[in-house]
Amino acid sequence: MLKLEQIAWQLPGGEQILRGVDLEIPTGKLTVITGPNGGGKTSLAKIIAGLEQPDGGRILLDGEDITALDPTERAKRGVGYAFQQPVRFKGLTVRDLLELASGGPLDDACELLGQVGLCSGDYIDREVNASLSGGEIKRIEIASVLARKNLKVAVFDEPEAGIDLWSFSGLIDAFQELKGRHGGSLLIISHQERILEIADEIVVIAGGVVRTAGPREEVLPQLLQDEKAPRCPYRKEMARV
Repeated sequence: MLKLEQIAWQLPGGEQILRGVDLEIPTGKLTVITGPNGGGKTSLAKIIAGLEQPDGGRILLDGEDITALDPTERAKRGVGYAFQQPVRFKGLTVRDLLELASGGPLDDACELLGQVGLCSGDYIDREVNASLSGGEIKRIEIASVLARKNLKVAVFDEPEAGIDLWSFSGLIDAFQELKGRHGGSLLIISHQERILEIADEIVVIAGGVVRTAGPREEVLPQLLQDEKAPRCPYRKEMARV
C-alpha cells in the first residue's frame, strides 16, 4: 500500500499547491485522482514518482519511508510513472524500450503489448518515433511501465491527453484489462468521466487538499450531480470523450 501523510508542496515562487494531503492508495485496485485544473493532481503524481520533493510530510510504500528517495531509487522499490506526453526515441525500437524498462531481456515482450491492445507483430520492432500515433505511444508507454519486474505502484498522469477518440476508447479497454491482471496499485490522474467509471476508488483533490475519497459507487454519483450545478468547479472538465 502507498500512504501519503500531510504532503505539502509549493512552487519555487512561493505559491502553495499541496496543503497537507493525507491519502492511502490500496493494493490491487484502480484509483483515479480527479479535480479541477490547478488543484494539485499532477504535482501529487510527480511527488509520488520522486520527480518533485515535498516541503512537508512523508510517503510510505508498504511501510517503508521513501520520501527522501530519488526517482531511480523509487523505481527500484516498485514505483512506475507514465508522463502526460511520452518521449519519442529515434533509433530505439519498442522491444528496446520494453527491455530497458525491464532491466534486461524479456521473454514476454509480445504478451505485454497484447495486454495494452497492440498486435505485437506489428509493433515489437518499430521505432518509438513520430510514426506512432498519440494513442499508440501511450499504449506502448503503459506496456513499458508494466514491464517493470517489481512493479508495486503504477502512476499514469492524464493518459487521455493529446489522443483522439478512437485511441481513447482503446486506452479504456487497456486499463480495464489491466485491472484484472495487475496485482499492484494502479493510479490514474484524470477528469474524464469514462475513466472515472472504471475506477475502484475515486479521490477528489481541489485547492491542494483531498476534498473527498471513497468507492466509485459513492463518489461518482455525487460528482455527476455537482457537475450539473451552475457553479460546479468541474463543469468544464468532467468531459465524456
